[in-house]
Amino acid sequence: MDEFYKKDLRKLDRLSDHIAEIGGSWGFICSFFIFLFGWITVNNYLLIEKPYDPYPFILLNLILSTLAAVQAPIILMSTNRAAKRDQARLEMDLEKDLRDLHVDEASHQLLLELKQDVRKIKKKLKVK
Repeated sequence: MDEFYKKDLRKLDRLSDHIAEIGGSWGFICSFFIFLFGWITVNNYLLIEKPYDPYPFILLNLILSTLAAVQAPIILMSTNRAAKRDQARLEMDLEKDLRDLHVDEASHQLLLELKQDVRKIKKKLKVK
């Protein structure tokens, strides 16, 4: 099903799915904390005389705001596509279940007819 769904995706859709996959991972969160810690460390302790982004880290704040502003809609687009894919999967499952139910009903009807035939045969043979 996923291969069937992925074949119709555009390049930007695939890219947003990939970004959402990375952005929603523990690896991204851990590496981002390392980046933040490194940024603060470099600006507060290593570049004491002339930091490129002194406290209160306005450049870092701009980077974080931009990342959040770009990453959130990308993740939402990916989530919306996943919801559509799940809906399509549910509809296909429902169709399959309805076909199976129809087959089960037909089998049940056939068994009832066979049961009636067995009763008729037993009645003719006078067997209980």
